[in-house]
Amino acid sequence: MSKYPIYSIQRFNCNDVNSDFYINTFKNHLVNHSFVEEPHRHNSYVLVLFTNGSGTHDIDFDTFGIQPGSMFFLQPGQMHHWNLSGDIDGFVVFYSQEMYNLYFRQKTIDSYPFYHSLENSPEMVLGAKEVKDIKPYFYNMLTEYQGNKMMKQDKIINLLDSIHIEIARKYNETHVLETHSYNSRIKDFDVLLEKYFWTEKAPSFYASQLHITLKHLNRICNEILKKTTTQVITDRIILEAKRMLMDKKRTVNEIASALGFDDYSYFVRLFKKHTAMTPTAFRVSKNS
Repeated sequence: MSKYPIYSIQRFNCNDVNSDFYINTFKNHLVNHSFVEEPHRHNSYVLVLFTNGSGTHDIDFDTFGIQPGSMFFLQPGQMHHWNLSGDIDGFVVFYSQEMYNLYFRQKTIDSYPFYHSLENSPEMVLGAKEVKDIKPYFYNMLTEYQGNKMMKQDKIINLLDSIHIEIARKYNETHVLETHSYNSRIKDFDVLLEKYFWTEKAPSFYASQLHITLKHLNRICNEILKKTTTQVITDRIILEAKRMLMDKKRTVNEIASALGFDDYSYFVRLFKKHTAMTPTAFRVSKNS
């Protein structure tokens, strides 16, 4: 097994045939799944609310403090791990994109702003009143999950969506993004980048796919993200390279090839330019 595995929802559901949803209190979650304190990924969305305790949460090489009211929302594939105090508690939820999108049809999970890769801040801190108001949704969802009443999945998904709505309202207050025609373009660019960054590195490719000029795409990226299109593409490549370097079984040459670089030395130079260290040095620093 890789040192940095990708966990499916089934890994936490034990004998439950439901592969699309899991919820538990964080305290009980750690009883049987203490391995989550080691670096890993999920193939599902992850939603966490902490109601007690402290610690740190590392997400894709950024570190966030944990306190009562800390909420985290992760997309599939993000690498993370925890360093938690003994009195930690709260709620942890895993859910698949398919479960959510098939149920609602008219909207999708990525319609929520906190799940946009390019703009996403994976952390939010709720005040005491906000925690008090949102906790019943988690408790009710946990009760439904542990029970077997009629229309169980319907209620779970609607409770989950209510939580998403509350998060979105708070998120928009905290991360002020003006309603702008550019926002929809950034979302479209995000989708394309996730699909093609392995093979397509040229900004002109993405501009063409979006049916706009490269100059206009650069203007959008500069206004919304404060970066050039090239910087956005490179940042995504470097992030994936960092994730892959955490697996010591993969050589740097294999990683460069997987990311679409025929010239190994060019990949090394690019990585060093953006991280101030070589891929090998980065790997050593993270595995020491």
